[in-house]
Amino acid sequence: MIASDLSIVLPEIILSLYAMSALIAAVYTSKDGQAPLLTWATAGMFVLMGVFIAIDGGGTNVAFGGMFVDDGFARFSKVLILLSAAAILLMSEGYMSRRGLLKFEYPLLVALAVVGMMVMVSAGDLMALYMGLELQSLSLYVVASLRRDSVKSTEAGLKYFVLGALSSGLLLYGASLTYGFAGTTLFSGIIEAVSTDVSLGLLFGLVFLIAGFAFKVSAAPFHMWTPDVYEGSPTPVTAFFATAPKVAAMALFARVVHDAFGGVVGDWQQIVALLSVVSMFLGAIAAIGQTNIKRLMAYSSIAHMGFALMGLAAGTAFGVQAMLIYMAIYVAMNIGTFAFILSMERDGNVVTDIRALQSYSTKEPLRALAMLVLMFSLAGVPPMVGFFGKFYVLRAAYDAGLGWLAVLGVIASVIGAFYYLRIVYYMYFGEETDALDGKLPPVLWVACIGSAFVLAIGWLPGVNLFGIEPAAAAAAATLVQ
Repeated sequence: MIASDLSIVLPEIILSLYAMSALIAAVYTSKDGQAPLLTWATAGMFVLMGVFIAIDGGGTNVAFGGMFVDDGFARFSKVLILLSAAAILLMSEGYMSRRGLLKFEYPLLVALAVVGMMVMVSAGDLMALYMGLELQSLSLYVVASLRRDSVKSTEAGLKYFVLGALSSGLLLYGASLTYGFAGTTLFSGIIEAVSTDVSLGLLFGLVFLIAGFAFKVSAAPFHMWTPDVYEGSPTPVTAFFATAPKVAAMALFARVVHDAFGGVVGDWQQIVALLSVVSMFLGAIAAIGQTNIKRLMAYSSIAHMGFALMGLAAGTAFGVQAMLIYMAIYVAMNIGTFAFILSMERDGNVVTDIRALQSYSTKEPLRALAMLVLMFSLAGVPPMVGFFGKFYVLRAAYDAGLGWLAVLGVIASVIGAFYYLRIVYYMYFGEETDALDGKLPPVLWVACIGSAFVLAIGWLPGVNLFGIEPAAAAAAATLVQ
């Protein structure tokens, strides 16, 4: 019995053992001198585990009495988390090394955070959920304040820690209420309890749980940590915050509302729809006044989480499929955009002001074109792949009878297009300014140009979003029966 359980959680065990072994090995050697090797090795482990999960998985496997669920939905989310984390690690190695920030703890903390994310998306029990969530959060608190000599970085870590503790308290309170009124922490037991009679206590527990999840996905009005943490953290850390943890939190959100509260869709649908609307409009409007590109991407992230929540609010299998497709496209867009942001330097100093991109196309036409594609995709301009991500969630909302939500989504998308297109305007029609450095490391070149190419051709009939549509449909079918 234990052997079969351990075989189901094998990827998590391998990554955990790797992180702990590498930590001990680094301590007894040259420590930070091993950091570049550890960074590449950790990224390689992520890719290997992603391939292993993608080719090995089949059916639904349950471990530890239902506390851990390995199904198609979990596998899709894990592959996306692992590959995005690997890409961010590879992109960050050169940047962190040049600034003396590449400590040996950095890739290992990312590895432990990823283990937490993998546990989150496979959680079948409130205790397993919290264990994965805290493993991820504790690692990310440290990573956010990695630049110890920077006041902004220290402030970012402290804000994230304090507000993260508050959200964990809300989530724990919701979990205790749910346990108290359902009599079990297993999702399979909770869904049985709500199928017969939904007590007021269970509904309150659900509301507190959703509040905790909304903080993790930085959905408004629980977004207050996002702009400061994005701005204060080292840029590669910001890129990591914007990708893998968002996928994990959104997958966990979907797992809980469907696996534990799938019988009361009408009760949580209106809450998720409200979070979606507030996030879309706050992200779209608040970003208009931003000139710091990292803060702009923070508000962009809030708006995009609103669109992803729109798919979840549908409460259907197609809604979950739309959410998964949206998250996959969102990750690709952010990897390319942050690869470009990482290359924004002048005389070796980091540049984050979007006005520094004025007339950029005359100096770097290929990179400007890649950024144009990325911005058009983030704005949802057809035929870029970002348009299809929004189309899926809008259609899911409309099909579920939430036509008003789809209409508001279109309005928010139009408003948000302004600040993406403003960057394009600066690059192609802005006044001459001091040039940014022309050097672009190979890894960043591949990530930026490659992501833009993927987003530009993904709509073609023969490409069909690179096959993520049927994979997402199969994953959603395992979650929503």
